[in-house]
Amino acid sequence: MKEYVETVLAPRIQGDGGWVEFQSLEENRLTLIFRGECSKCLILNRCTDWIEQKIETDLRKKVKVIPIRKKPFFWDQD
Repeated sequence: MKEYVETVLAPRIQGDGGWVEFQSLEENRLTLIFRGECSKCLILNRCTDWIEQKIETDLRKKVKVIPIRKKPFFWDQD
């Protein structure tokens, strides 16, 4: 799954200024870290829905994506 995230999903998300990283896969829960534009996106749920559908289509596996947003440290500075 990590290779799929890195080679298939990440390049598409990077095209929109975002960044996605594999965190873990436990049973059917896929935890992904979202950075860049994804970390502040108001419609991240649409992306996670797309990822779930893409994995089901390509890998024939049902997963629930658990997103973790990671903003750059300087976004929280004054």
